[in-house]
Amino acid sequence: MTSGAQHLCKKRKIAVLGSRSVGKSSLVVRFVEDAFVDSYYPTIENVFEKPIKYKGQEFLCDIVDTAGQDEYSILNSKHAIGIHGYVLVYSIASRASFEMIQIVYDKILNYTGTATIPCVLVGQKSDLHAQRQVSEQEGKELAQQLKCGWVETSARHNANVPKVFEMTLAEIEKAQGSDGSDAPASRCSIM
Repeated sequence: MTSGAQHLCKKRKIAVLGSRSVGKSSLVVRFVEDAFVDSYYPTIENVFEKPIKYKGQEFLCDIVDTAGQDEYSILNSKHAIGIHGYVLVYSIASRASFEMIQIVYDKILNYTGTATIPCVLVGQKSDLHAQRQVSEQEGKELAQQLKCGWVETSARHNANVPKVFEMTLAEIEKAQGSDGSDAPASRCSIM
């Protein structure tokens, strides 16, 4: 991409959040590098850059692969500031990771001071049919409740992985309205 072409791109920052061991890094690495890493190494935090085309528009996306959250870890405020959209990941083979989504969502709302956020709910590890603890219906119902997109994926089999990020861009653009402004969703007031 030439620097001139890069200048025409809209920048978007997407945070990938969820419990430990749900496959956040596998999802991001599969999308960015088209590779699957079988072994588990806890992520500190990584930022990947990838251009994504959506409705004929080129977006340069920074994808923040965060460390896993648990109910005791404080969701870092940097995961709310300057972020345009969120990918909230749970494992279909872990009821606890699914229940954690609401806690993470509520913490993001608290940090952003908004009523909703542009996000996509992702049921990762859809290839683990025998270990399924969360039904598709439960995933869809939570997504409706959170007013966000929903999809099940398998980073291992590259099932629906690009769809996650295309849906996230769609949610971001919908939240930003038809003017297509580049302002982040969070608002600041100086008093």
